[in-house]
Amino acid sequence: MSRVAKPEGVGNVVVERVPVPEPGPGEVLVRTQASLISRGSELWRRYEMEHAVSPEAMGYSTTGVVERLGADVDGYRPGDRVVAVAPHAEYSVRSVRDARHPRVYALDPRLSFEEGTFHPLATSAACWARAAQVTPRDRVVVLGQGIVGNLVAQLVRAYRPAQLIGVDALDLRCRLAGEVGTPVVVDAGAEDPVAAVRRITGGAGASVVIDCVGGRAGIDSFVQAQKMLAEGGLIQVVGKYQNAPLPLDVDSFQGKRVLASYPPDTDRGEMGRVAMAALASGEVQVRPLITHRFSGREAKQAFDLLYRHPDQALGVLFAWA
Repeated sequence: MSRVAKPEGVGNVVVERVPVPEPGPGEVLVRTQASLISRGSELWRRYEMEHAVSPEAMGYSTTGVVERLGADVDGYRPGDRVVAVAPHAEYSVRSVRDARHPRVYALDPRLSFEEGTFHPLATSAACWARAAQVTPRDRVVVLGQGIVGNLVAQLVRAYRPAQLIGVDALDLRCRLAGEVGTPVVVDAGAEDPVAAVRRITGGAGASVVIDCVGGRAGIDSFVQAQKMLAEGGLIQVVGKYQNAPLPLDVDSFQGKRVLASYPPDTDRGEMGRVAMAALASGEVQVRPLITHRFSGREAKQAFDLLYRHPDQALGVLFAWA
């Protein structure tokens, strides 16, 4: 089978041939149909690293069909359509035994294989949205409208905040955020996002800021989050891989809170069901986020595009079937 690998060297993404794995007890073999590149982790902690990366870490958002069962597998059968938290490859083997942190989910029949690839990130977004404890009184800002920020904003809508504002500096992401229903979108490339948030909230500032900006830009976004946050407010840090400490202005942060991601005891099985229902019902829209499709053999070109042209690409998919 073919799978994506990343040997030593920055941007050294290759496709290699390896044997098809065999499922063991409690595992299923999945024949992949489609997979989605997660820009944050796959670029900043894979593509951009000098060292080699395990092929098992190259991707975690795939859909496919169950091909074979290992011993002692209940609840699945060959031919089932599934989401697998698995790397970019023609086949994967995943356990089906961990109910709180599943590696395989049944794919809702209303969703295509392409749409289903967004489910792992939508599950995380559902975890982040719940952890922020948004209420109808809150003025919520989501910094960064990449795939993660876009999904977080869509899932926060279910909590009916008083205001919901998306922020990004790229025209493509701002347009797509509005297209999938974010009520107010601030183009940080055209105006100061802190001043914009203060203006939109009538000078009150945000009561919740969910910072989804990853990589080096996340340092500046964390500073902006502090400046737009109201007294008593919460900053939830979702974006990672800044490769430097985040600056915290203690003098201006009195009486405010910071939350890193979501609690480690979160039941991802439950949140995965929430995410699947939201995707299948259309409450969360992902098809507009798909900007490019490649075959699995074109992995290098796909990663290069996403790295070099974030203004042009958002949801980049591989077709494996």
